[in-house]
Amino acid sequence: MFKGKTLMITGGTGSFGNAVLNRFLQTDIGEIRVFSRDEKKQDDMRHEFQAKMPEVSDKIKFFIGDVRDLASVKNAMHGVDYIFHAAALKQVPSCEFFPLEAVKTNVFGTDNVLTAAIDEGVKTVICLSTDKAAYPVNAMGTSKAMMEKVIVAKSRTVDPQKTKICCTRYGNVMCSRGSVIPLWIEQIREGKPITITEPAMTRFIMSLDEAVDLVLFAFENGVSGDILVQKAPACTIGVLAEAVKELFCPETDIKIIGIRHGEKMYETLLTNEECANAIDMGNFYRVPCDKRSLNYDKYFKHGDTNRNPLTEFDSNNTELLTVDKVKEKLLKLEYIQEELQKTERK
Repeated sequence: MFKGKTLMITGGTGSFGNAVLNRFLQTDIGEIRVFSRDEKKQDDMRHEFQAKMPEVSDKIKFFIGDVRDLASVKNAMHGVDYIFHAAALKQVPSCEFFPLEAVKTNVFGTDNVLTAAIDEGVKTVICLSTDKAAYPVNAMGTSKAMMEKVIVAKSRTVDPQKTKICCTRYGNVMCSRGSVIPLWIEQIREGKPITITEPAMTRFIMSLDEAVDLVLFAFENGVSGDILVQKAPACTIGVLAEAVKELFCPETDIKIIGIRHGEKMYETLLTNEECANAIDMGNFYRVPCDKRSLNYDKYFKHGDTNRNPLTEFDSNNTELLTVDKVKEKLLKLEYIQEELQKTERK
């Protein structure tokens, strides 16, 4: 379905963009456009893929721009068939201190991407959201929750035969840029204790490949306006730290430093309210767009008393992985394999 097509990735120099390039470059896709605002990261990525996949690296085209600037987004979108919208501010503490910056990128930026996509006749746009958008308590989660509302609202205003707009929501991606595991490995190498916020805190965990799988599932199976959720496992922060410690240096100490700004004890991927209309699709949940009329008068007289039996899906009631299971998951990651080889060489 991607044969000869042009795919654009916003925020394409990040961990997700790299995973998509690794997955797609050697297929029969026509072109992949990396859209981002950091020329240094683009240049690093250009050189990396020229060295790693020289025979197909010319399929990558780099565009400097910012999702906050509608003109720069439109400029990069001529002839694009599909978009994976990954550009975002996603660090919880920094968004907490600069909430308006999160709004500019995550909310207005998403609106710009969708407006340009609709104007340019892009066939499918898949937007990436986060578990922190469900019952948000911090600025990052709140901006992502508003982003989801913008996505669903936009889907109502456009013919889905012309532009399909879907959203994926997933939890923490192991070893992605800015995640905690690379920090812990660095602390171990420096002979310092691993610092954790609260050992009983639970978080969904998934690999970058699983994040790409969810986006492709939404691409193939989503209906315009859908939010697609993957049924990911979780673990406590204590278990995750213990797994990293056992892989790299079992003698390392663990130091508890307390919860940071805007953090929750557990995260939610599917809210109780969404359960009323959500559809269980096996390994995924589908939350369809509410397409009811805004004329509420009729709902004073008529309604639906049948409730879906689904209940909230969060990181406390999903499968909680043991230390051994987390180690097994970590050992499958290329990043962990490379870091272990560095440790062995030392």
